[in-house]
Amino acid sequence: MNYDHPQLLDHLAAQYALGTLAPRARRRFRRHLLRSLSARDAVGAWERRLGGLAGPVPPVAPPESVWQGIAARLPGGSRREPSLRSAPRSRWLAWASPLLGAALGVVACIALVVQMPERFVGLDRLAQREQTLPQSYVGLLLDSEGRPTVLASATRHGQRLSFKVLRPVELPAGKVLQLWGLPRDKDGQALPPIPLGIVPVKGAGAAVLTDTAERLLSNVAQLAVTVQDAPARSGDVPGEFILKGHCVKLW
Repeated sequence: MNYDHPQLLDHLAAQYALGTLAPRARRRFRRHLLRSLSARDAVGAWERRLGGLAGPVPPVAPPESVWQGIAARLPGGSRREPSLRSAPRSRWLAWASPLLGAALGVVACIALVVQMPERFVGLDRLAQREQTLPQSYVGLLLDSEGRPTVLASATRHGQRLSFKVLRPVELPAGKVLQLWGLPRDKDGQALPPIPLGIVPVKGAGAAVLTDTAERLLSNVAQLAVTVQDAPARSGDVPGEFILKGHCVKLW
C-alpha cells in the first residue's frame, strides 16, 4: 500500500484517530507510524481536530418570549396564547437553527467518545456513564452525499432494532429498504453480509432480530442499506448500497 499518497494517508489517519480501522489495517498503520513522521503528523492533526468536538458548548440565553410562553402554560398561568406564536416564522428559524446544529454536533460527539472514551472523559466519568447509559449498538447511515439519513439502534441483549429516519428516502413502488450488517473476522477480513430487517422510508420503525444484538452485531463494523424487491434472507447477496455507516458499541 502506498502510504505516501496524501489523500490515502489523510483518510487512514482520520480512521485511525476515530478508531474505525479494521484490526488488521490498524496494526499495519501503527507499524507505519513508527517510521513515518508525516503519518504521525497527520494523526496528530486529526486528533486535535476531533478533540475540539468534546469541548463545552457556550450557553445561549433564549428570547424572553420563550419564558413567557412557558409561564402561560403552567397551572395558574395566563390563558391567552403565548406571545411567541405571534413571532415571525423567520425569527423562529433564526433561533432554532443553532439548536439543530448543536444537536447534530452532540450525535457526532457521542460517536467519537464511544470510539475513544479515554481521550475525552476521565475514568471516573466513564464509570458513571456505564451506570446511566444502556449498553447498545448504534449505527448512523449516510447517503452518497454524506448526509445523515437513518439512525439504527438496539440494546446489547435485546432482539429489537429501532430505526429513526432523519431524511426521507425516495423508494420506487413495490420495493423495500433492506438493512445489512457487514461483519469482519478477527483479522479484519470481510464476512458475508447479514440481513437485519426492513428500514422505513420515513418516520420511525423497528425490526425483530433473529437473535440478540450482541450475537448478530458484535463483529459488525458497518451497516448498509439496499433497495430490494422483497425482504432478504440469510445467504442472499446485497445489491448496490444506497446508505452506509459505522456501527458502534455504547459501552
